[in-house]
Amino acid sequence: MKDIPEDSRPYEKCLRQGVEALTDGELLAVLLRTGTRGRNSVELAQDILELSRDKEGILGLHQLSLTQLRSIKGVGTVKAVQIKCIGELSKRIARTAAKRELTYNRPGTIADYYMEQLRHEEQEMLICMMLDTKNHLLGEEMVFKGTVNGSLANPREIFLSAFSYHAVGIILVHNHPSGDPKPSRADLDFTERVLRAGEIVGIPLLDHIIIGDHIYMSFKEQGIL
Repeated sequence: MKDIPEDSRPYEKCLRQGVEALTDGELLAVLLRTGTRGRNSVELAQDILELSRDKEGILGLHQLSLTQLRSIKGVGTVKAVQIKCIGELSKRIARTAAKRELTYNRPGTIADYYMEQLRHEEQEMLICMMLDTKNHLLGEEMVFKGTVNGSLANPREIFLSAFSYHAVGIILVHNHPSGDPKPSRADLDFTERVLRAGEIVGIPLLDHIIIGDHIYMSFKEQGIL
């Protein structure tokens, strides 16, 4: 930080104006603490924020791998791990805050709970929430993880998980990496298969929620279930 003019240093700016006044690059620079030869910490932070091709700025941190981060001159293993931990910490803060409002008959609260976990993922992931007779969460299982264009899991895998928890109802949650939660034909067909299988085994599908980028779609709210 010593090679940055004093009135432009993130630490001093934070003390004068508050943490809200810091740019994304300045916030990251504070956490990085040091730069490298020829690049101060703010410049190094900006290099990191510009690394993601798909999402500009701070959103891209979630998608950067350790290898990608270490490709930047001045970012070694320690700094790369710190940056990955920053992303994970932000997810957990958002998830913990949303958990207080979580209600299983209100799809919006479920979407909020999973939003930060799923909206940054580049692959489709399918989570099964297992509920008891009072709609209390018995547990959750990631029953599928595939490519962006991959098909969803077989209903058999879902109900094997449901049986293992002695669930009396399930809710499915999965993400669309495109950011658009509109269900595809495959989503509709898959949901219908799970619905029918649930009716046969006595474990009803209560909802299927698709997570986009700060937006969601609930089959229950749309009257599909």
